[in-house]
Amino acid sequence: MIPLRVDILRTRAAIVNGLLIVINVLAFLDELRLSPKLGRALVYTFGLIPAHEQMLFARHGIGLAQAILPMFTSMFLHGGWMHLLGNMLFLWVFGGAVEEALGHFQYLIFYLICGVGSAVVHTIFNLGSRVPTIGASGAISGVMGAFIILFPRARVTTLIPALLLFFTVKIPAFLMLGYWFFVQFFSGVGSLGMSDQGGVAWWAHVGGFLLGGALVVGVRTKMRSAAYG
Repeated sequence: MIPLRVDILRTRAAIVNGLLIVINVLAFLDELRLSPKLGRALVYTFGLIPAHEQMLFARHGIGLAQAILPMFTSMFLHGGWMHLLGNMLFLWVFGGAVEEALGHFQYLIFYLICGVGSAVVHTIFNLGSRVPTIGASGAISGVMGAFIILFPRARVTTLIPALLLFFTVKIPAFLMLGYWFFVQFFSGVGSLGMSDQGGVAWWAHVGGFLLGGALVVGVRTKMRSAAYG
């Protein structure tokens, strides 16, 4: 299922969301300029490597910056065009409404917290792994978790592929995003014990989604209070 748009009327431009998309695209274009050797070095330097977090606490030659900085930088790197475009599509579709609900600055802080929080969860479930993880999907999962709490009944126009045909259908956000979450969760369960195999960072998605939802519960309460006067 590919989300295309949501039926929420916004009154303000999603400036921060747009800026985040631009930064991600520019960072990826900069990656493309590098040779394969330098690109690999970039990923291992600025990507999240769970083993480094353990090495920091065990004092095995890993500095604080080497362990903490990748929790931020990794969310602005991507492994290919499909990785980038898929993430940016989800951010574009769901991020604007969340930014309007939170406010510009608060949304930026929220996004970064979700990105770092998802990195922590990924590290916990992949202790000892030396496989670098990159991508904005943990932070974007947080945005999606916030969206399902703030706008559960919003309808998401979704592209559905069926063999060689494609059609669109409007699906309530709580159904579409709820289904997405359970796919991530059960895929994460299936990946346990395979931390050195690489692949999708399922637990980063799960952690980011739950954290994003938890962070906006208070905002949802205020929105409901305002709606009922």
